[in-house]
Amino acid sequence: MNHPLRRAVGAALLTIACLGCKPSLFGNDKITYPEAHVGNVVETFHGTPVPDPYRWLEDVDSKETRAWIAAENKLTSSYLEGIDGRERIRARLTDLWNYERYGVPFKEGNRYFFTRNDGLQPQSVLYVTGALNAEPRVLLDPNTLSSDGTVALSGISVSPDGRYLAYSTSSGGSDWQEWKVREVSTGNDLADDLKWSKFSGASWSGDGAGFYYSRFDQPRPGQELKAVNRFQKVYFHRLGTVQARDRLVYERPDHDDWTFGTQVSDDGHYLIITVSKGTDRRKLLFYEDLRARPTRLVELVNQFEAGFRFVGNDGPVFYLWTDLDAPNARLVAVDTRHNDRSGWKDIIPEADDALRSVSMVGDTFIASYLTDAHSRVTLFDSAGAQRGNLQLPGIGTAYGFQGRRRDTETFYQFTSFITPGTVYRLQLSTLESSVFKRPTVAFDPNDYVTDQYFCTSKDCTRVPIFVTHRKGIRHDGVNPTLLYGYGGFDISITPRFSVSRLVWLELGGVYAVATLRGGGEYGEKWHRAGMLKNKQNVFNDFISSAEWLIDSRITSPKKLAIAGSSNGGLLIGAVLNQRPDLFGAALPDVGVMDMLRFNKFTIGWAWTSDYGSPEDPAMFPVLRAYSPYHNIRPGTYYPATLITTADHDDRVFPAHSFKYAARLQAAQGGPAPILIRIETRAGHGAGKPTAKRIDEAADSLAFLVKNLGVAVPPWSSRQR
Repeated sequence: MNHPLRRAVGAALLTIACLGCKPSLFGNDKITYPEAHVGNVVETFHGTPVPDPYRWLEDVDSKETRAWIAAENKLTSSYLEGIDGRERIRARLTDLWNYERYGVPFKEGNRYFFTRNDGLQPQSVLYVTGALNAEPRVLLDPNTLSSDGTVALSGISVSPDGRYLAYSTSSGGSDWQEWKVREVSTGNDLADDLKWSKFSGASWSGDGAGFYYSRFDQPRPGQELKAVNRFQKVYFHRLGTVQARDRLVYERPDHDDWTFGTQVSDDGHYLIITVSKGTDRRKLLFYEDLRARPTRLVELVNQFEAGFRFVGNDGPVFYLWTDLDAPNARLVAVDTRHNDRSGWKDIIPEADDALRSVSMVGDTFIASYLTDAHSRVTLFDSAGAQRGNLQLPGIGTAYGFQGRRRDTETFYQFTSFITPGTVYRLQLSTLESSVFKRPTVAFDPNDYVTDQYFCTSKDCTRVPIFVTHRKGIRHDGVNPTLLYGYGGFDISITPRFSVSRLVWLELGGVYAVATLRGGGEYGEKWHRAGMLKNKQNVFNDFISSAEWLIDSRITSPKKLAIAGSSNGGLLIGAVLNQRPDLFGAALPDVGVMDMLRFNKFTIGWAWTSDYGSPEDPAMFPVLRAYSPYHNIRPGTYYPATLITTADHDDRVFPAHSFKYAARLQAAQGGPAPILIRIETRAGHGAGKPTAKRIDEAADSLAFLVKNLGVAVPPWSSRQR
């Protein structure tokens, strides 16, 4: 029967089949892309047939997929190796990356703990010392855990007396964590070994007898990097026991999409369980009084209506960060003996700027705000009276500020686009900051400048743009420019230092960052304006930012490159489909490219809070309308594109990028190259060893140099 749906499917498959594996031209060189056969898979969503011609690439370990990966990597490697200046870029990256850098210190018991990397070490090393002016001792060197540096330290937690270190490692970039325990005084590991933990910290009991953590059930063999992660549970591990004897603290078999974070109050009296549903900012908050016998779980917040975070307590009075009835957030005091919201008291009321976090150190609340996407830090006493603002070195990002009620000091790090992360020690009695560690990088920050501008999006929304470049550039429309964006999950993109971006500036490039809706830079209203059915606002903001850069004569379309990672990779894929004429090159990294199947793999189901679900009839047409994989148009002149992913990415399943690359290569109607770089023994980005970071940065910059027409200088030995 010649059914209309069948005719539609047939036409769609015919169009796809005609794409084939045609050659593309780059300059005078012909690129023949690896063969990727067009499958006949069609999935029907709410009555709409949707072809998925490269579904077979989701079987990432099949013989056919592995052959395709090898062929794509061979093609990409051959292309990149032919770029003049690539090795000079790599050498300059290596020179600049080779600088001593520190993490933010913290104190437990009578010991200070911090991480340090001497420059080119694959992973940073954890140190311990009894005094800040004393020579520190190596407590844990993750570089000794593997020969290639791909086993990373993914989590640490020190017992309140400073005696034990619980630490987790991840292998090959996977999100899976394996927890072990080390005695701080001797540096020896105990026998404790906990597996199948993911997205979890370790929260020590007040007496240091053990810790709380979260884990999933063990996946089936061969499915560790692909299977959906659901039914997380909270356990208590007592030191010296095997994992099989860990006590189950909390589970919700009726809610397979609930995940749990644990925290023990500073006085050791309360266990706080924060309940999340996917990546939704709205939380539940439960607690147990650990002194009670038997203990009883109290549901302090039992509706997903707002964000809540436990900050600290004075006995039964809890201090909570929340955006309940306050889109820019506030700090409230809650007397848990009388759980009546009419009695909740504002300690730090909502302000015009977004209050992103609060910590309680000593008797001081340290409040971190964002003012037009850069840090402002204000300190309050325990009653909420303002003590003063922290004087920051400039427009940048300050973070850290951790500690306990007995502490008289805290530490934080400040960074900007042209300032490497400097660690400061803050004396709470005087509010005076002193430098603890200042890195030295072989460049002069006075040669560069960062300005903040504002453009107007399609619906007249004001969108901030940071623009960094060498001083004295001319607005003549020919500056090679790299525009970065993210726009999602309430995540704030703020100024931070990057060696690879510094090399781009040295090449004469302009680096721009667009502050997009969907992030948290302006509070919850800003976030909600870029999620679910409002997701197109994110793409409009980014496109408007690109147009502003062009209209301002900073750059031109053929000189404008764009980049984004993860949700930002989705952003790049979407805007390439919507405005391929606007860009000269693109770097989509570990992107969410198939918006109709993202919820089928690992933790992808958790993203429906921001994206919506393709199984929802109301959201399907929204997702289908911008899904990068599904909106590629055959014959379109797409800009030069280098897609990057990793074979061990169990956050954003690498098949997203595989399928997207195969379809984009087949559809390319112009001469620009469409390449994919598939890293091995790496994941979503966290824990990637330094050498791999340098290699990836060198390849990305070389790709931009080639396709934007940028000259690579012969850096002198003095510069190097």
